[in-house]
Amino acid sequence: MEELKPCAANSPPLTPLSFLERAAAVYGDCTSIVYGTNTVYTWRETNLRCLRVASSLSSIGIGKSDVVSVLSPNTPAMYELQFAVPMSGAILNNINTRLDARTLLFVDDVSSRELAVEAIATMTAPPILVFIADKEEERGADVAGHANKFSYTYDELIERGDPGFKWIRPGSEWDPVVLNYTSGTTSAPKGVVHCHRGLFVMSLDSLIDWTVPKNPVYLWTLPIFHANGWTFPWGIAAVGGTNVCLRKFDAPLIYRLIRDHGVTHMCGAPVVLNMLSASQEYSQPLDHTVNVLTAGAPPHVAVLLRAESVGFNISHGYGLTETGGLNVTCAWKPQWNRSENRGFTEIDAVDPGTGLSVERNGENVGEIVMRGSSIMLGYLKDPVGTESVLKSGWFFKGDVGVIHSDGYLEIKNVSSVEVEAVMYTNPVVGEVAVVARPDEFWGETPCAFVSLKPGLGMKPTEKEMIEYCRKRMPRFMVPKTVSFRNELPKTSTGKVMKFVLRRLLRRWVRRA
Repeated sequence: MEELKPCAANSPPLTPLSFLERAAAVYGDCTSIVYGTNTVYTWRETNLRCLRVASSLSSIGIGKSDVVSVLSPNTPAMYELQFAVPMSGAILNNINTRLDARTLLFVDDVSSRELAVEAIATMTAPPILVFIADKEEERGADVAGHANKFSYTYDELIERGDPGFKWIRPGSEWDPVVLNYTSGTTSAPKGVVHCHRGLFVMSLDSLIDWTVPKNPVYLWTLPIFHANGWTFPWGIAAVGGTNVCLRKFDAPLIYRLIRDHGVTHMCGAPVVLNMLSASQEYSQPLDHTVNVLTAGAPPHVAVLLRAESVGFNISHGYGLTETGGLNVTCAWKPQWNRSENRGFTEIDAVDPGTGLSVERNGENVGEIVMRGSSIMLGYLKDPVGTESVLKSGWFFKGDVGVIHSDGYLEIKNVSSVEVEAVMYTNPVVGEVAVVARPDEFWGETPCAFVSLKPGLGMKPTEKEMIEYCRKRMPRFMVPKTVSFRNELPKTSTGKVMKFVLRRLLRRWVRRA
């Protein structure tokens, strides 16, 4: 059988964009998008709108290797652009709406309103800007104040586009399709590039792992700019689901949308669960179960119990921008929860010195490494950064953890090194150690223990230290607490004993 080889008939490039074409054919009359009080589309309509936008982008010269950036909340346009931009042959870049203009300057092209206008004000060659009008939002469709700053409106792209446009299929499934920016060790964004193949696999893998059925009703509580909404824009199309778009978080509105549309699935950080369970609507249990996939900081036990009592069925996962979504999930077992390695990702914890797997005893700490189809191609224009994390056949991100005897992965001190690196740039800091402080609202928040350099005339306050960090790192990384110590606890070899600091934090939390 050696003469049997791949050919054009049996090996077309895998791409998540094909899910939309299939949805239009199989689920054409089914509802694809619901937004506000007046916006409803079918999958056939969504496909045509995406083709029109892709056609318009192509007609103005956007094509292969160009980057189209989108700065938008979870509106129908934001959802459509997850398909429309790469269907034009361009590379999609979703921008975090919570960043400041200084951070946006790291990004090649930006499209949308005041924040984008502020960011490009200093650019010598500003990009083409497209204004996304939101007719469901008060004054959201007001273009008058922005007419001189934007080349087109999103509606104009749809009107002028060709619904018969033949979308640009990738020449190879390894072609780049998205560029997502994340924080690096210096807090400067790194451009993470993913290919069609990786996101195709990750989209289907996420559906299988979460056991998402056909025709789910998915509420967009997770920002789409966050790692492309963990690949669910494409995944929901694959199963012909309904996307209930949500511009901003509002607990009473979320409960109403769940009841009005029969929402079955939603994603979000643990803080989303906390805000929902703290809402006045919390006293009224849901009339059906809503499946929630959460990730980020470990959910607080009290939050989980409250959320489950309302009717939320919660799953927990772990992933990174570089992995294209949640490539590790905690699967419920009758006897215990265990870390379940998905079929397309292998994970381990290794000794950074030897590269060997640490003993699975829940005590030996190792660096978390992964490999599989969902891992990024690399960092944009950063070969050194790429080589530093893609090595020895593994992806090394810098998170550390332990693996228990039953396979359960426990993550430790995520991103503490990044925060410490920034705080060490403060000339008054002698030593710093950042540990996670349990927090009922956020799950965990960074807490910095600081030993100041001797001989200082004026010692900084906690507020000043926090403000120093706020100016130099993303808001989510900024320590919420800074504790000054004469000296940090160390071992005989000089290593900071973070377990002592965690023990101190637990005592503080119990007293609070």
